[in-house]
Amino acid sequence: MRLSQCHNFHDFRRLAQKRLPAPIFNYIDGAADDEIAYARNTAVFDDVDLVPHVLRGTEDIDLSVEIMGQKLALPFYCSPTALQRLFHHEGERAVAAAAAKYGTMFGVSSLGTTSLEELRRAYDTPQVYQFYFHRDRGLNKAMMERAKAAGVDVMMLTVDSITGGNRERDKRTGFSIPFRLTLGGMVQFAMKPMWGINYVTHEKFALPQLDDHVDMGGALSIGRYFTEMLDPTMTWDDLAEMVEEWGGKFCLKGVIHPEDAERAAELGCDAVILSNHGGRQLDGSRAPFDALGGIVDRVGDRLDVIMDSGVQRGTHIVKALAMGAKAVGIGRGYLFPLAAAGQPGVERMLGLLKDEVERDMRLMGASQVSELTRDMLHDRR
Repeated sequence: MRLSQCHNFHDFRRLAQKRLPAPIFNYIDGAADDEIAYARNTAVFDDVDLVPHVLRGTEDIDLSVEIMGQKLALPFYCSPTALQRLFHHEGERAVAAAAAKYGTMFGVSSLGTTSLEELRRAYDTPQVYQFYFHRDRGLNKAMMERAKAAGVDVMMLTVDSITGGNRERDKRTGFSIPFRLTLGGMVQFAMKPMWGINYVTHEKFALPQLDDHVDMGGALSIGRYFTEMLDPTMTWDDLAEMVEEWGGKFCLKGVIHPEDAERAAELGCDAVILSNHGGRQLDGSRAPFDALGGIVDRVGDRLDVIMDSGVQRGTHIVKALAMGAKAVGIGRGYLFPLAAAGQPGVERMLGLLKDEVERDMRLMGASQVSELTRDMLHDRR
């Protein structure tokens, strides 16, 4: 199977599976507990039908949106994800370059493998920083100051990961950072030698957002980072202080409950991102698309409501936009293409999704995103 034969999410996933050692593929593909939320995140889109208008004269389609003061050429963006250079040696550099080519936003994680500063210097496309709140308040302050100095456009505080999810696929393979594989996991690495060659012949794996503060390459594993360093006692008061200290565009990621969205609006957040971390944290949690309409109705006039988790198709994006989302984040949808082919893979995925959304909008009778409205949806439940 070649990149040119990839036409959708599932094709990219299959190609990534062929090229990645099984423990790393399952780290991307896996989720918490029984992976019910993971499956539900995508399945919910099938419960809602598109109801197109016709004879609207939709020759020219404008896909642009504005979120958190950032102008995007596309109504979807690359959500920040961790450890990208494990999946392909180009890592965040490939994702940032592809996002810049298409004029959309990308994110850098606290567990990113390329520095904020490098990516900010290289690309002027909007950049967000996915921030995890640590027990060490001094560390939080230092990391925020660094992001501000780097010129990051938006601070994205992720609040659904105050402890690590129960990802049983990783337990079976022994996947961790640093690597502590089971015998079966080591065999799987041996079966994909090209990944190993690329891993050892390119730049050494690092976590530059944290390496100045924490010995992540030594005794502290990623699992222990979540369970020992992140602060489960974080409260709304901490959020309020962080919003004030940041002093710029700020969004809260990991919101599902309408009351939490309301509180975020009251405390001055510019956006909330409805997300359950792709089903990787709390299994059985409500799908973001299911929660979207109610939260838009409650706070959509006060902040930007964005969603991610489960998005695999242009029609999924169109349905979310019609429900009231200002934009949609993609996670696994670009990680599999990254793993499959690096920057060309991510570019192909973004191009395919762009074509899908443009075609779908034309078929819906919408010339611009604002013309996608809830009366174009029918919920069959």
